[in-house]
Amino acid sequence: MTELASKEKVIGVKQSRKAIRDGRAEQVYLACDADPAITDPVADSCKSAGIPVKTAYTMAQLGQACHITVGASVVAILKT
Repeated sequence: MTELASKEKVIGVKQSRKAIRDGRAEQVYLACDADPAITDPVADSCKSAGIPVKTAYTMAQLGQACHITVGASVVAILKT
């Protein structure tokens, strides 16, 4: 989870889906407590693109790891 603080990333569903679609996402984190109606389409996009997905963290944990004051349902680590 330390890579969330140190690597280049995008936060949020729209930005993450764009990064996945554009081939810029290396790995995606989905909050385990986020609404599946939000995260399932992102997970499907990742599966189609062959991008690994981690779901072990809550929205609050993802937000804190990304140094934002709100929760995050989706975070995409970008390729360097």
